Amino acid sequence: MAVIAAGQPAPDFTLAGPEGVVTRADLEGKRTLLVFYPFAFSSVCTDQLSIYNDLLEDFSRHGLTLYGVSCDAVASQQAFKDQLGIEIEQLSDFEPKGATCRAFGVLHPAGMPERALVLIGADGVVEWSHQAENPGVLPGANLIFDALEAPAA
Repeated sequence: MAVIAAGQPAPDFTLAGPEGVVTRADLEGKRTLLVFYPFAFSSVCTDQLSIYNDLLEDFSRHGLTLYGVSCDAVASQQAFKDQLGIEIEQLSDFEPKGATCRAFGVLHPAGMPERALVLIGADGVVEWSHQAENPGVLPGANLIFDALEAPAA
């Protein structure tokens, strides 16, 4: 299974967060990056979200909102967010486990998200996506900035 391709409409989804659920419809009208990551508290995920959080001001200059997505429970994600001291909202694909990851083509056979990035435009269409060669590879923020600055296809 491969990550959803640019030009495809983002699939419908419902993800749980500490403030309630977030759906595809909630993202309409804004540019969004879904940051799929395997596990809260793992070393690469910690590094990835910390780096992206340090660049939130730069991302917001591009009109971009980031959400971290994993199959961890909401309470675990909140503890992860609190421990890291990050502002990136965390969304849980815990129940039904992996349904959103499956819809985006990033559910690893082991039942966790692949490490992937999906940029969704204000119109709900995927503008760009990237899946790391394996869950241990951290996609640098430069990939995101390159996608944000690329001319529209």
